[in-house]
Amino acid sequence: MTRVLIPSGALGLGYDPTALERGLAAKPDIIAIDGGSTDSGPSYLGRGVSKYSRASTKAEWRGLIEAREKTGVPLVIGTAGTCGAGSAVDWLVGITEEILSELGLSAKVAVLKSDQPNKRVAEALTSGRISPLYPAPEISADLIAECSNIVALAGAEQIATAIETGADIIIAGRTTDTAIIAALPLMRGDKAGAAWHGAKIGECGALCTTNPQTGVILVDFDAEGFTITPMAEDSHATPHTVSAHMLYENSDPFILFEPGGHLDVTASAYAALDERQVRVTGSEWVPSDRYTVKLEGARRAGYQSVLLTLLRDRHYVENADAWCADIQQKCRAKAMDRLGLSAEDFDLELRIIGRNATLGPLENRANGAVELGVAGIVTAASPERVEEIAKMLNPYLLHHSLTAEEAMPTFAFPFSPAEVERGEIFEFCLNHVMELNDPMEAFDLKVMNLPHA
Repeated sequence: MTRVLIPSGALGLGYDPTALERGLAAKPDIIAIDGGSTDSGPSYLGRGVSKYSRASTKAEWRGLIEAREKTGVPLVIGTAGTCGAGSAVDWLVGITEEILSELGLSAKVAVLKSDQPNKRVAEALTSGRISPLYPAPEISADLIAECSNIVALAGAEQIATAIETGADIIIAGRTTDTAIIAALPLMRGDKAGAAWHGAKIGECGALCTTNPQTGVILVDFDAEGFTITPMAEDSHATPHTVSAHMLYENSDPFILFEPGGHLDVTASAYAALDERQVRVTGSEWVPSDRYTVKLEGARRAGYQSVLLTLLRDRHYVENADAWCADIQQKCRAKAMDRLGLSAEDFDLELRIIGRNATLGPLENRANGAVELGVAGIVTAASPERVEEIAKMLNPYLLHHSLTAEEAMPTFAFPFSPAEVERGEIFEFCLNHVMELNDPMEAFDLKVMNLPHA
């Protein structure tokens, strides 16, 4: 049997310290936590930075380093620094060294990096070792060269290699959310289907329980299946809360693809052992005939400014679509005329906040709003061009009347200046897998002793 303690769905989201202590008392074999994801968009990967606060990250990581010191078991984090790029990994390594110095501790640290040089990916494309995942954009060597960061999602094999170094702490770049949890059970010979299924259920910590905010759970793996146990006193796992997590960030609730194969939970059975624990059996792992890793890449998509105005006049609230369409048409024409631009040189979007800003034309609910916000979003290839167009848009959002016959209205800018420069923006541009002959050939593993002498 292998016991994995999962403190939280991601480092930086917080965890219940009392529940963590209860988990440590249960004598886990490893402590595993995710460091991030692509949930907040491409900017973090594009810039190679964390989306989470350094102070929050340090406070929570310090607690886990102290927990590791108490138990003597490995502590592993995947997708370090939110995006898993090398610079974000280095950021967390620096925080780790700082914490160890402050605590008067030393540790053997394995650092697994997932960065992919643009040239390596371009060569793999040329040699036919890159395949698209639906819906994947068309890619070329030129597009690959434009990526500021490309990472490959490590699987259980790469994490196992890091564990085999005997490191106290493993800091990994981009990994699949499940790999850091599944690796040790697989190394110990627990059932492969259970290892991957339990890892999927446990990836977000207590999200698979009735009290998601507590964070901490234990997952026990063995030769037949796995068992989920929440560590907070007021938290319960049920067959519903556990089985439902296969729907989370997964297009097929029965199949989950990972490097080297896929998980099939079609025949899985979920049983409540008591009011708190759930036992799962019947999960199967199906190996593939080739080993692939998913690629994520981000490239600069230009520069952007955002303006926000507030509509409270009932006439304008009720006619916000027509008002926005008129502004959009007039401001676009002015920008093209006065700056000598074509329609393809910039993007100007007006998004109505409070009515359909999330779903747009797919929205199916009526909303009798008292007030609406209108966000003007200007995107272009240079900051100078964005600034010019945003300043052309400004007076429209402040005073534009719905018809020429109406008195000039005045709307509310909640801040000044109204133009908020977002600077460089990024877009995801890879949704592909890359075939490897050996799982470690695209990953870099280094072991060091921290703090440095």
